Amino acid sequence: MTATAPAPSPARAARATAYLPRLALVLAALLASLFTAASPATAHAALTASDPKEGAVVATAPAQVTLSFSEQVAMGDDSIRVMDPQGKRVDTGELRDMCSGSTVRYGTALHTGLPNGTYTVAWQAVSADSHPVSGAFTFSVGAPSATSVSLPDRQVGGGPVGVVYDIARYAAYAGFTVLVGGAAFILLCWRRGSAERPLQKLVLRGWVTLTAATLAMLVLRTPYTGSGKFADVFDLDGLRAVLETKTGASFVSRLLLLGAAALFIAVLFGAYARRQKAVGETAPVGAGEADEAAEADEAGADEEAKKETSDLAFGLAIGGTVVAGGIAATWALAEHASTGIQPGIAMPVDILHLLAVATWLGGLVALLVALHKVPDIEREAVQRFSKVAFISVLVLAVTGVYQSWRQLGSWSALTDTSYGRLLIIKVSLVAVLVAIAYLSRKWTGRLGEVRSSEAAEAGASVEEPAEVLTGADVSRETSSGSDADPRRAAQLARQRAAREKAREKQARDADPGRAGLRRSVLAEAGVAVVLLAVTTVLTSTEPGRAAQLETNRSASGPAVPNRAVKITLPFDTGGQNGKGTVRLELDPGRVGANTLHLWADGEDGQPLDLPEIKIAFTLPAKEIGPLPVVPDRDAPGHWSASGVQLPLAGEWRIDVTVRTSDIDQTTVQKNVKIG
Repeated sequence: MTATAPAPSPARAARATAYLPRLALVLAALLASLFTAASPATAHAALTASDPKEGAVVATAPAQVTLSFSEQVAMGDDSIRVMDPQGKRVDTGELRDMCSGSTVRYGTALHTGLPNGTYTVAWQAVSADSHPVSGAFTFSVGAPSATSVSLPDRQVGGGPVGVVYDIARYAAYAGFTVLVGGAAFILLCWRRGSAERPLQKLVLRGWVTLTAATLAMLVLRTPYTGSGKFADVFDLDGLRAVLETKTGASFVSRLLLLGAAALFIAVLFGAYARRQKAVGETAPVGAGEADEAAEADEAGADEEAKKETSDLAFGLAIGGTVVAGGIAATWALAEHASTGIQPGIAMPVDILHLLAVATWLGGLVALLVALHKVPDIEREAVQRFSKVAFISVLVLAVTGVYQSWRQLGSWSALTDTSYGRLLIIKVSLVAVLVAIAYLSRKWTGRLGEVRSSEAAEAGASVEEPAEVLTGADVSRETSSGSDADPRRAAQLARQRAAREKAREKQARDADPGRAGLRRSVLAEAGVAVVLLAVTTVLTSTEPGRAAQLETNRSASGPAVPNRAVKITLPFDTGGQNGKGTVRLELDPGRVGANTLHLWADGEDGQPLDLPEIKIAFTLPAKEIGPLPVVPDRDAPGHWSASGVQLPLAGEWRIDVTVRTSDIDQTTVQKNVKIG
């Protein structure tokens, strides 16, 4: 007989069970940290350009303000607001759609006759992958001025509403995983499990969680993409507007499909469970109990019942696949897969990816529940799940590689973007899951060996001692007068049931193969919870391809590399003869040593000899600077400096400080690209 590991004691099993609440707390802490790390700013769409540009100083007031984005966005009439230095709105409030081809541009007209000063532009929108984005910047007319407008410190999609919405998103993914994975485990691996209450409760809870989370996201969508106030969940006009969006349509479609899923669950745990239970309880008739004709009739009826049950299982599998695929499509149609390159391929791939995740991880949870709650799950069911999980991992690998290529675009995005770093964490967790699954397969083999040896021993003893013990218990309880007291009889029946349950649990815990498999599956489930959290954060993070595109576009400036940088900046110090312009030339306008020339002109266009002028260079992206430069006076209104060192390429900010008297001074600035 093959040597086996020593059986775990009941005390040890109890200690292992006691660790479950602690494990739940640890996983909750991990989830909290992941949700905290997820920022609403890391969404797909990004502002790539504006007219006027951020920080620009224009001579006359523009007729309109326009914004350009990296992808399609949803905007309303109040999405772009322009405020003067006193905080009064100066835009007409009418949104202008200026999109053409691949260019995504929106604008709003400004009132005429705007005075000089600094104006603030605040905007918010919803990107094509359903995530809200917002921002603000300033520009000046004539010259910069003081402004009473404070830029918003709250990102749209943030705050308490954002936290609750993100929790609902995670709950929706978890509910979908348990619902689809639990049903798949029953139909593909252990059909008898349809009659087991623990598995029925698991799948039903997955349905309830997904339904409740979808309803929560639907009513929270208005405050999530707008004001950030919980009171706006009662805004019927906002809800109507949400229903007209792609995201709202996906929520409604998901709720309708969940209605079909409720019918599927009713049949699975109703008619199908009863038939499966009846087929399982059918036993061959013993010799002498019926004639051969009766035996043949019962055998035929049994085969017919099995065929009907198999046909019903096939119908449930087809219907369940269609409903599960439809629910998965509600994510694919509203999030990252629907935007970017190759959406026609990306959406079906995303549906397969979600179904594979649910089949693997949700089936893992169902297996854990079965091992913990059901005393007699067959080893064949565990082996079948092992094969299903292997196929799911293959599908995950193929679809995951395609999604990674599509969303990253380059190897550098793996380490240079938040999306790439999260993807590395996700792949690492999948590798850990596969390693633990390999250990589970070994325990599955051990489970088969132990069960075989137990069956051989049981065949020799025919389990007579257990039957004798039960009969003796029943005799003693009956002789105590239980027939005369129905209440006492019910109490004894409950005691017998409790003893039987305790004996079954003791036998289950004494099986080293089963105990080892349960521990490894519990470890898999723990890693799966963290993996699901990382995946949820990943879906709300700006893909690496878009992030790099945004970085490349934001680095563009008005200068041409290897050619002299020439800029003109108007200024107004507020004092007498305080208005004028400075003209700056940086030659050759590249990394390394440069020669700087600066001219100052008054309002009349004549050279203006200033008491003091200073220049500073700053590279915000690399946190370099400010690098001060004090030029030498060459002539009235003309200054120069040689050997101006710029160490790195990028978008540099040039600050020019002009002093026209002892007390009148101002600083003007402009961003230029140094190649």
